Amino acid sequence: MAASVNLALEQLKMNGVRMTPQRHAILSHLLGSMSHPTADEIYKSLSPAYPSMSVATIYNNLRLFVEAGLVRELTYGDDSSRFDADLSDHYHAICKSCGSIVDFDYPPLLEVERAASRETGFVVEGHRMEIYGICPDCNGKNKTQ
Repeated sequence: MAASVNLALEQLKMNGVRMTPQRHAILSHLLGSMSHPTADEIYKSLSPAYPSMSVATIYNNLRLFVEAGLVRELTYGDDSSRFDADLSDHYHAICKSCGSIVDFDYPPLLEVERAASRETGFVVEGHRMEIYGICPDCNGKNKTQ
């Protein structure tokens, strides 16, 4: 993770963004998180160590990171965006019960992009796929009820 943080810091510096302790904390939290946190979850996690940090600071920095290409914003129908610092090609499985999001690897569906381009005339720039179901924790709770 340290290499990821250093790489992100260099990218921000090249974009003329000054690294503050709060920005470093938010970025480190995202790079170390597998849970695709919301801005509020990041705030709750970091506020004990950074009591002067506001939710607005979190949102502003997340927007900055998204614009710099360091973080992806994920929107899935509910009103809260989630943030993912893993920029590799991967897909997400989403629990319909608790909302947890889990990464999974699968070869990129490039043929789907080519087919979409052929049939629509679009210049396809990418795609997103989500798999919906019930996670093992929620499935276990349903069986015990």
